[in-house]
Amino acid sequence: MEGNVFTRAIEGVKNIRSEEGTILTKPFLDLCRLLLPLIDKFGSQMSCVKADVACNITKLELKYASNPSKYSNLSTFTKEEVESKIARSSSSCTNALVWLNRAMDFMIQLFHNLLEHPEWSMTQACTDSYKRTLKKWHGWMAISTFKVLIKLAPERKKFMCSIGGSVEINAEIGILCGAFAPVLEDNHKLLASFGVDDLKVP
Repeated sequence: MEGNVFTRAIEGVKNIRSEEGTILTKPFLDLCRLLLPLIDKFGSQMSCVKADVACNITKLELKYASNPSKYSNLSTFTKEEVESKIARSSSSCTNALVWLNRAMDFMIQLFHNLLEHPEWSMTQACTDSYKRTLKKWHGWMAISTFKVLIKLAPERKKFMCSIGGSVEINAEIGILCGAFAPVLEDNHKLLASFGVDDLKVP
């Protein structure tokens, strides 16, 4: 696919569901991996966050690759791990999906904030997104770490320029947020139906 990351992401969302509406594993993971480099735009201090998100993507990709037909949709391995009573383990694919989905929540909420609140600083936009998506799942140490990382976020204008800030890009960001947010919400509903959407950092 040609175009910038947002153009390609919009195209990726179109392929993320089966004809029945089920969220497909590979298209979902491909989209998350496509968005991963955007974390670099926040600065080198976010490298540990990027590594953690990448690790979750890789764990799920490896599981999918072990049996593509069996794990074609996200519900299959979650159901399997719940039945095997390993879903709540920190090393499970279910745990990886929970945290990957939350990381995408944070990113989509942040871009939504940047579009909806042009008067906000980058720190304000990040702080609000963090409160809405990740904070309640973090322990005090993770919260403290994120506060520091958010304070080191680049100046808003610099960040927007780094992602190709323009009227056209803003429009594409809006389309992506509108299309991807319902997918993430459906993942939350799926995980909640198995009783595993409440995993926390100790």
